[in-house]
Amino acid sequence: MIRSMTAFAREESQSSLGKLTWEIRSVNHRFLEVFVRLPDELRAIEPKVRERIAAGLSRGKLDCQLRYRPAPGGAGELQVNERLAEQLLAAADVLKARLPESHGPGVMDVLRWPGVLEAEETDLGPLQSDALKLLDQAVATLVETREREGVRIAEHLTQRVADMRIQVARAQELMPRIITGVRERLGKRLAEIGESLDAERVEQEMVLLTQKLDVDEEMDRLRTHLDEVDRVVRKGGAVGRRLDFLMQELNREANTLGSKSVDADTTAVSVEMKVLIEQMREQIQNVE
Repeated sequence: MIRSMTAFAREESQSSLGKLTWEIRSVNHRFLEVFVRLPDELRAIEPKVRERIAAGLSRGKLDCQLRYRPAPGGAGELQVNERLAEQLLAAADVLKARLPESHGPGVMDVLRWPGVLEAEETDLGPLQSDALKLLDQAVATLVETREREGVRIAEHLTQRVADMRIQVARAQELMPRIITGVRERLGKRLAEIGESLDAERVEQEMVLLTQKLDVDEEMDRLRTHLDEVDRVVRKGGAVGRRLDFLMQELNREANTLGSKSVDADTTAVSVEMKVLIEQMREQIQNVE
């Protein structure tokens, strides 16, 4: 199954430690490019986050954000650094002796001083583990969304391949009539010139012209490339680059048909092929 590179996933979990929320947005990109935004408490898990995303995805530009809201009391009890507070008050008394009209610091002034009020350190290991487990769920959801979109892309490609086969068959059906018509027109013009032409040389030139106009080889290659597109789509996986290469090959053969065309019908076939190829290419740009 092929996958789209455009998707969104959101997963939440609630525990005694607090609430975790992962949001992952993915768009198309030539390679895998991951942007990670983590809360300060969980910055240490960034390398593991990147490893797990790379293990599940091969292409796409991803914006991954983790939000964390601690549970009430979950951040640890607040403690007063009494030694620092005493030093701060002693320094205030020294200054007050020199500035008797000044007011001493209030309670909140002391508590706001850096380092006076401290939170008890908590073990972040369980929280990190929960965040990584939730990430696995978010990546799985993202992959499922990509696969659902991939099903629609596969249907689109399969239909366009079927339409291309119709155009290939039409081109081969038209060629005998077109070649016969060209030979007849040239024969009439040569007859108007006179009988001084070498009949054998004229026939040789006719054969060469017929070979130049013949597109059986190009149509066979087109069928081969279309078979490969069908095979790759059925195989699935990270096949976007291979499909893009096949579109280049299909376009080359369609251009050759157009360059050899001496008839409005085959020109129309060539144009229709290019339209179908471009429609497939637009979809393939979004395939992982």
